[in-house]
Amino acid sequence: MTSPDPIPSGTYPPVSDGPYGAAGEVSPKLLLPAVLLCFFLGGLGIHRFYVGKVGTGVLMILTLGGLGIWTLIDFIVLLVGAFKDKEGRVLKQWT
Repeated sequence: MTSPDPIPSGTYPPVSDGPYGAAGEVSPKLLLPAVLLCFFLGGLGIHRFYVGKVGTGVLMILTLGGLGIWTLIDFIVLLVGAFKDKEGRVLKQWT
């Protein structure tokens, strides 16, 4: 005897919202300014202030962007389109 499928085939359960916003939402913040801010002022964390992450922006100022390592990681994450704003929404729009 087999148990019935709890989810009908061909359908998937809804993606639950995370603590900072709905999963898959796109941020209203533009990606191009964030990339430019990270490239030119990344050691000061200005790109994090731009997306609303004030706490980590202050930490980046105090550590000079984690001596450049944190800045490099943020720059790569921005370029691949996986950087999120304060609300957990992904920055996807270039212009």
